[in-house]
Amino acid sequence: MPSVNEQPVSAARPVIGEEEIEAAVRVLRSGRVVQGPEVAAFEEGFSALVGGRHCVAVNSGTSALHLLLMALGIGPGDEVVVPSFSFAASANAIRLVGAEAVFVDIEPDSFCVDPAAVEAAVTPRTAAIMPVHLYGHPAAMDRIMGIADRHKLAVVEDACQAHAAALHGTPVGAFGAGGTFSFYPTKNMHSLEGGMISVRDAEVARTLRLLRNQGMEQRYANEIVGANMRMTDVAAAIGRAQLAKLPGWTEQRIANAAYLSGNITASNVVTPVVAEGARHVFHQYTIRVRGDRDAAMAKLTEAGIGNAVYYPTPIHRLKPYWEPDQKAGRTWDLPETEKAAAEVVSLPVHPSLTQNDLERIVAAVNTLGESQ
Repeated sequence: MPSVNEQPVSAARPVIGEEEIEAAVRVLRSGRVVQGPEVAAFEEGFSALVGGRHCVAVNSGTSALHLLLMALGIGPGDEVVVPSFSFAASANAIRLVGAEAVFVDIEPDSFCVDPAAVEAAVTPRTAAIMPVHLYGHPAAMDRIMGIADRHKLAVVEDACQAHAAALHGTPVGAFGAGGTFSFYPTKNMHSLEGGMISVRDAEVARTLRLLRNQGMEQRYANEIVGANMRMTDVAAAIGRAQLAKLPGWTEQRIANAAYLSGNITASNVVTPVVAEGARHVFHQYTIRVRGDRDAAMAKLTEAGIGNAVYYPTPIHRLKPYWEPDQKAGRTWDLPETEKAAAEVVSLPVHPSLTQNDLERIVAAVNTLGESQ
């Protein structure tokens, strides 16, 4: 157990500093609080993070995925290839537009979608591939884009956990037709709540702006059927403050991860692997625990080390997907996904960790191998 003077090391710690508070108050005092100049400035600032692409701010990462699929014309009769080892929002967005999620397996080292599995899953109905840059590690976009080009498929990047990640120098969100990001409070940067879509094509960007605002650019001049998925100027102002801090926070996450990987020695623990050419931004620092994971997590909790499993149930086993597939007689063979779901544990890696916190994490994890 931690000593009486030591507080538990939290698994995540959203940062809301004076800059964020002042930004929110400034907007509230301005009287312009919904999709105004702050949103436009946030979109422009975020564009630099995704190679200068057009950026459209919305109210959540899930909305970003949903609207991007809509803008690309993906819907009933279409299939979208997606990993099952992800948060449900990845597949939910596909279902929300009336398309079918085709689940594929992951690569064991990166936890990201396996390009070979993607290739094998392509059918005449396939309209898009949705790679997920899970935990902040970029998917193998060089191979995925090759598959997409050969089969003339759209690529929709779920980069909701991967702000500023990159592969061979190209940032995530700048590979496919579009990328999506989340600004939920536990993400590498946040706007309290919100999302961003990065797209290559200016016309797609305009469509997205219509879709997020009831289908209109000018008030009461509705051009298409749209929704209300706007970002507030309060959220955008907070996001702009966070965006300025993101480079420093990212380097701290990478440094924290390097310390953990360099000092964890437990024989039953596998530390994260970073692919060659990848910039892993460590939204999560995810280990594999061989053996009794529940006992290991209980031991970490007793030592005051926050920990969590992302994700204990693959999407294809969740009720909204499992029951229809069972009725249709469809099954998925995803051995690496099942293995990961049974073994992964995420440890604190956020930039607020102190050196003492890091040392406590290492000490606690290293005790996990003592009973092996």
